[in-house]
Amino acid sequence: MALKIYTKTGDKGQTGLLGGTRVPKYHIRIEAYGTVDELNSWIGMLRDSISDEHQKAILVETQDRLFTIGSSLASDPEKSKVKIPHLTEEDITLFEKEMDAMDEVLPPMKHFVLPGGHEIVSKCHIARCVCRRAERRVNHLAEHEQVDELVIKYLNRLSDYLFMLSRKLAYDLKAPETPWKPRL
Repeated sequence: MALKIYTKTGDKGQTGLLGGTRVPKYHIRIEAYGTVDELNSWIGMLRDSISDEHQKAILVETQDRLFTIGSSLASDPEKSKVKIPHLTEEDITLFEKEMDAMDEVLPPMKHFVLPGGHEIVSKCHIARCVCRRAERRVNHLAEHEQVDELVIKYLNRLSDYLFMLSRKLAYDLKAPETPWKPRL
């Protein structure tokens, strides 16, 4: 017998964490892992838009790690006995190596750039902004409850990676990077 997608247990505005704890659907923990889930969807849309197989592979791995982060954030740190995957420093250094490789071929930045120039580049910037929001939500949660410090570090590095990827995509697509020139 297949499991049904609906459980009806959330009909009164509460949801369950791994470990059984019930919390309101607006709880900061739910906001944190919900935003990570949204980020994962944006990265999926970005992945579906690009053709470079190496970039796609990095994004698939990123999506896998975002599920790891979501599992960690969805677990009650005091009650859950569910074994969940974990992040490693290598997950973070992967982004650093990728950014270093992109930096070698990209022209140096002399200005902030406005998001845009090509639809794929814009999708990458949206993913970067959602990543920054996820990072803020996770940091907020970490002020009140236990959060693995690698989760925060990973999200921070991922947003940097997405910025560099947006520049690399613009470069590869020969899309214009519009510098921001503040009106003073």
